[in-house]
Parts: sequence; structure tokens; C-alpha cells
Amino acid sequence: MIVEVPPGQAITPTPRPTATRGRRLASLRRFLPYLRPHGVVLVVATVLAVVSMLTVVLTPLLLGRIVDGPIADGDLRGVAGPVGLVLLLGLIEAGTLWARRWLLAGPATSFEKTMRAVLFARLQALAIGRHDGWASGQLLSRAVDDLATLRRFVNFAGPWLVVNLVVVPVGMLVLLLMSPWMALVFLVEAVPLLIVCTRFERRYAIASRRSQDQNGDLATIAQEAVQGIRVLKAFGRGAFFGERFTDRARALHGTELHKARLDATLLAAMRSVSQLGVVAALGIGAYGVVTGSLSLGAVVGAISLLSFLMWPVAWLGYLLSELQDAATAADRYWELIDTPLDIADPADPVPLPVPVRGEVRFEDVRFGFPGSDAELLRGVSLRLAPGETVALVGATGSGKTALLQLLSRLYDVTGGSVRLDGIDIRELRLRDLRSTVAVAFEDPVLFSASVRENVALGDPAATDEQVRLALDIAQATDFVDALPWGLDTRIGEQGLSLSGGQRQRLALARAVLTHAGDGSAGRVIVLDDPLSALDVDTERRVQRRLREALAGATTLLVAHRPSTAALADRVVLLEGGRIVAEGAHDQLLRTESRYRELMGGRR
Repeated sequence: MIVEVPPGQAITPTPRPTATRGRRLASLRRFLPYLRPHGVVLVVATVLAVVSMLTVVLTPLLLGRIVDGPIADGDLRGVAGPVGLVLLLGLIEAGTLWARRWLLAGPATSFEKTMRAVLFARLQALAIGRHDGWASGQLLSRAVDDLATLRRFVNFAGPWLVVNLVVVPVGMLVLLLMSPWMALVFLVEAVPLLIVCTRFERRYAIASRRSQDQNGDLATIAQEAVQGIRVLKAFGRGAFFGERFTDRARALHGTELHKARLDATLLAAMRSVSQLGVVAALGIGAYGVVTGSLSLGAVVGAISLLSFLMWPVAWLGYLLSELQDAATAADRYWELIDTPLDIADPADPVPLPVPVRGEVRFEDVRFGFPGSDAELLRGVSLRLAPGETVALVGATGSGKTALLQLLSRLYDVTGGSVRLDGIDIRELRLRDLRSTVAVAFEDPVLFSASVRENVALGDPAATDEQVRLALDIAQATDFVDALPWGLDTRIGEQGLSLSGGQRQRLALARAVLTHAGDGSAGRVIVLDDPLSALDVDTERRVQRRLREALAGATTLLVAHRPSTAALADRVVLLEGGRIVAEGAHDQLLRTESRYRELMGGRR
């Protein structure tokens, strides 16, 4: 679905204001329970990073001692020991940095994997109405790009923020002991840097959220263009969609440049202030050496330490930008996780009766799609006896498909109830309900998997014999056997390598698999115009096998053809969201002019 919005504006279902700093950090804190299992490793890795930085803090002290000691005394032999110690500190720094990277790799990638699994499970649990409100590219970018951003934060920026909070105060204390004036220089330049960073943080947070939303918009357009490539080529509209994609890409490009300008401005400000600090320190050091209040070694050590402390301060801008990207990603992640579950298991579920008889009742059912004030179904009452086949007939928009979707709780009624063997289906576990109700949609959805996996989607334990029986009922055996690897052939994304009729037959086989050949009553099968893409001869053969396969199963199907309606024991005519007539196919042809009109006057 393409939503027309001005270029650069996010295609999110509900625009959300940029979160405050406290809320953004709260979003990141919500990940702590998922990081707790890796807590020891994360602490050890952070401590190692602190140790590596503290070795750098100690190095200027040694440099000062070397200058004031062996070098000042002209003792070349005396230089060897302190220089060896400096080398040892460098090796410790390198070793601890390597260990930190090695230790953090596992927890960071494990965290990313866990959070992706949590998000995927949540997306599966959300009601169809919620999915209808989100652009697919937004969901994709949150599940992939945003979690990669969070992994990078856990692996790098987060620990280094902690390291800087330790190293800068310790370095400041050492600098104060070496030269109070040098410490004052550092404090004076730190104040404007903090002011710049605070302003940067607010502006970067806004740009970061805009960038990530626009990235989702871009993914949505790319996905739709790829999935609809046949339509675009057939209508020659590739260039039009290319311009739309380019517009979105240009908007994202502008936002990324804005982020880069913010980054560059902050870095330039930090470098400028840092260099001014070094210049001031050189002036103070020179004055101290000339007046005798400072030794040359103390000046060398203090300026070395001051220059080093500028590094974590200068990095503060980069770390803050990473923090903002991670906080924005966290906000977007929790927006999905916090989306209410409109359709969920009841707190005290009622068990399905054993065996399931398959009686279905729609009792004064009313329904309107989420976000719509109009009711599509207006007081529908219908009973399906166990083992009965009922066909729904009606014009487009009369509510046929909506009624079918209510039976498996893809949507919930807004009034009235749907009952299975006398139990309101809202009182059943979703797993129990959906393992009883098998569905074949008019638009067959297939997955990038083997034929066997697609057909056995609802019953992964099905044997090859059961799969073949279902394929035989759907008259799909011949074309499946002709595929390069038969049941093991991967049919590709959306099954687009197959014809429309072949895809529909595989979807039909998937629906009848759970009932095919067992001869038991109690199953409920929902078929949404399952034969619309079949030629007349194939349709006739499928209908003959369906009559046998549906024996004993309670079946509710949508029919647009007289031959499909003739499969049913009873036909229900829907008009304007209400049942206006019901009876046998032949009877309605004789008595209902509207039914004859919909059926084309054919028997």
C-alpha cells in the first residue's frame, strides 16, 4: 500500500513527538533485563576498557619522571627502566582492548538475536488490524536496522560512555596533582563543550528519529516495487515508482546530510576548544618553567595528559550521537512491543470439547474494521450444523470475507458473538481455535519454502502420504510432480514462479490437509472463493474431490460461481451486511432475483 505524503515525511501510522531525554533513556533502560544474563561479561569487558585507558593516564606521569630524572641528569642508562615500563603499559592497553572486543562480541550479537526474536513474536501476536496500520518497510527497518543500531551501542558506544565517566575524573585528579593550573585549563574548556553537547543532543535526537522513519518509508516503497514488479512492468510504471523512490531517497539524503553537519559542527567546536586548551596549557607551562614554579617534566606530563583527556571529551560528541541513534531505535522498538494485543488468549481459557463436533453459530454479529465508524456486518445470525457446508454469496463489500475472518479471530466482532460447539471463541486459546479452523484465502499466500513445507504449514508433522492426498484433492499432484524436485522444490518468494491457479491449488491443499482422508467429523474449514483462478475443467475435478474431502467437516465458503455454490448444502445471500435470503442453490435461483443476478442467471 502506497500512502501519499509529502517527500521527506515519514509514512508512520500515527506521528509521534520526539521523546524527552528522560524518556529516551528510559527506553534504553528497558533492555536491561535482556542484558542481565550477560551482566558479568559486560562488566568485565567494561573494566578492561577502563584499565586500558588508565594505563594511558599513567603514561604522562612516567614521561614527566623520565624528563625530570634520567634525561635531566644525562643518565642514558637510567632511561631504560622507565621506557620499559611505558612499553609494558602500552602492551597492557593493547591486550585489554583486544580482550574487551572479544568479550563483547558474543553478548552484543546474542542480545540482537534475542530482541529480534521478541519483536518477531510480538508481530505474530498483533491483530491483523494493527498490521494494517503499519507500513511493511517500517516494520522491516525496526526489525533489522534499528536492532543493528542497538547492537552497536551495546558493543561499543555504551561501554565507552561508562569508561569516559571513570577515566575523565581520574585523569582530572591526576592533572590536578601535577599542576592545578593545568587542571583549571581543562575545567574552563570543558564548560563550553558541555553546553555545545547539550544543544547538539536535542537537535540530533530530532534528526535521528526523522532519519530512521524515512529509512522505513524507503524500505516500504522498495518492497512494494519488488513485490509488484509484474504490475509495474505491465503498465510501464517503473519510471514513476523510480521517481517516487528517488524522492524518498533524496529526503533521507537531506536528513543524513543534516546529521552530518551537526556531527561536523560539534567535532569542529570540540577540536577548536581542545586546541585552545593546549595553547593555554603551553603558555602556562612555559611561564611555570621560566619562573621555576614548574619543572619541564611536569609540563611535558601535564600537556600530554591534557591532550589525552581531550580525546574522550572530543569523542563525547560521537558517543552522544550513537546514544541518540540507539535511544531513537529503542523508542521505535518499544512502540511496536507496547502496541496492545487486541486479540489474545483469555485469562481463563475454556478447553475445546473432545471430540469437536463442529457446530458454528454467528449470533447477532456486528463488525466494523478498526478505525472505521461504518459497520460492515449488521446483526448477522447464522448456524452451521456439524458437517454442514454453507456458501456465502453477495456483492463486493457485502461482508462475506469479513464473516470468514471472524471465525478464526483474525478480527474480533464488535457486537454479538461467534460460537464453536456452544463456546464463545473469545474464550478459547487461539492455538486451539486455529488448529481446529483451517483457512484458504482467495489471494493465496505462499512462502519461500518447499512445496511440502507450504502445504503442511498448519500441520508440520504431516506425512508425505497426507501431503500427497491433500494435493490430489486440490488437483495439484501432476504439476507438483513435474517440478524439478517434486515436493522438495522451493517455489520462491510468494510462489510467483507458479501460475495463479497453481498457487491457489496449493493454498487449497494446505486448508484441506488437516481433514483430508481422516473421515472424522469436527473440523471446520473456511474457504474464501478457493476456485476463482481455476479453469472450468480443473474446477470440475477439484469440486468432485472436495465433495468427498469435506464430508464430515463443517465448511463455510465464499462462492462467486454457481458451480462453487452448488457444493454447499445451503447458500446464504448477504446484502449490505445482513442475511437477506438462504436456502439451496436451486431454490434461490428460482425465488431470489438478486441471487440470480449475482450468479449470472446460471444454474
